[in-house]
Amino acid sequence: MKPYTPPAGPPRVNPPSPEIFAQMGTANIFHMLSDFYQELGKSPIRPMFSPDLQKASERSAAFFVGLLGGPPLYHQRYGQPMMRARHLPFPITESARQEWLACFRRVLENAPQAYNFPAEHIAGFIEFLEGFSGWMVNAEEE
Repeated sequence: MKPYTPPAGPPRVNPPSPEIFAQMGTANIFHMLSDFYQELGKSPIRPMFSPDLQKASERSAAFFVGLLGGPPLYHQRYGQPMMRARHLPFPITESARQEWLACFRRVLENAPQAYNFPAEHIAGFIEFLEGFSGWMVNAEEE
């Protein structure tokens, strides 16, 4: 695989509002990420993920808890996130990124009811995911 770096460089997006964590709490974030990984499990990019999707979802949820304004669970459990470096072993194309975003959007469709996600922050959160995920792309389409 030829190394690829997105031409735009690291994301220049606003972080999600800490009001998200204040309303959702840790348990709801873990629930949302568990459902997100269930979506990934049904998607064409399923082979990119660990066989143990529940464990993978918990690791990801730890990251999102801190990102959304809660305690730094990911840092405490796994160290510095260094997300681009952690994802480099997996070829991530733009089409894989789009599928990942589609899975997240499906989970967010009912997030206010299912996880107490503040509806007024969904658009900003999606904007963050779009910018952040763009930096994870590390392979060109074949």
